[in-house]
Amino acid sequence: MAGKRAPLNYSRILLKLSGEAFSGHDNLGISKEALAYAIREIKVIHTLKVEAALVIGGGNFLRGSQTAFLDRAVADQMGMLATIMNGLALAEALHQEKIPALLQSAVATPWTDPIQPARAKKALANGEVVIFAGGTGNPFVTTDTAAAIRASEIGADALLKATQVDGVYSADPKKDSNAKRFERVGYDQAIKKNLAVMDMAAFDLCRQNRVPIIIFDFYKKGNLNKIVLGQSIGTLVS
Repeated sequence: MAGKRAPLNYSRILLKLSGEAFSGHDNLGISKEALAYAIREIKVIHTLKVEAALVIGGGNFLRGSQTAFLDRAVADQMGMLATIMNGLALAEALHQEKIPALLQSAVATPWTDPIQPARAKKALANGEVVIFAGGTGNPFVTTDTAAAIRASEIGADALLKATQVDGVYSADPKKDSNAKRFERVGYDQAIKKNLAVMDMAAFDLCRQNRVPIIIFDFYKKGNLNKIVLGQSIGTLVS
């Protein structure tokens, strides 16, 4: 970047992406175009030397409704494997763009490193993008909670929850034209109101470890970059 670099508001972030962020119009599998969009957004903040870690879901391969007839623990184990597939695709796509990436997984595989927060922090400091897959390695735990744990482990300045809406509203904006978007919400308020944008365990973990959460529209080009530069985008939970 020519000239003086803009100061960063968040130097180390944990970006939580759903599996649907990689899917196409049919919401299944991995779309080349959707993956390329995610890489472009990540590449911009990598150029700014933001230390970026990601936790990814697996909903583009497997959803709860598809496994309702199975034991919950088994279904969750299948979901963890889906996140690893997304992690492998994301790491490969980053490598193709000459962006170094480290893939760690809570579920042991021959293709991933184990979860090691110290190793992850060293990789981030060296300019690598760190991808956390496999959830927590345990059933009955969401990837939101996994994101809160990983953000706390690496000392992230903020957890950025990528969604398809531009923040948290007082009501469903699609149904209520008077719905108000909150620019800021307290952890306690988020838990008390049972906001559906993240599970309560994730909110509580971030509260305990003082990790701010930003819920934002990932699909509006440039929003990720604006957040790390300090612009007020989405809803801040802190």
